Amino acid sequence: MKTLDWETVRLFVHVLAATIWVGGQLTLAALVPALRGTAEGVTQVAARAFNRVAWPAFGVLVVTGIWNVVAVDDDSAAFQHTLMLKYALVLVSGVTAYLHQRSTSKTGLAAYGALTGASALGALFVGVWLAE
Repeated sequence: MKTLDWETVRLFVHVLAATIWVGGQLTLAALVPALRGTAEGVTQVAARAFNRVAWPAFGVLVVTGIWNVVAVDDDSAAFQHTLMLKYALVLVSGVTAYLHQRSTSKTGLAAYGALTGASALGALFVGVWLAE
């Protein structure tokens, strides 16, 4: 059996949090059209329930992301530029999720929701790219 080390634990926790943050957004986006046809306000109830797990997951992503950067010893320009792209996508994902949560118009909800999902997927892709 392989030896369990902190790198494995760190990556597991990071991927678990990404599963909640990114996968939860995709799942909720798929459910919203079906939920709209049910009781009044059910989409808001579902969104609030998701936010109770999504925001802590986002926090775990930030903390384990910092841990990942500290643990990886790669000072190459290519790695650093790719890491800057990841930082930008994470920032956009968090800010647009916050704006989506605070939005009161259908246009704002749609625009910020789309930006949040796209930037979260982008951050996930770049994270996998960095781990190569």
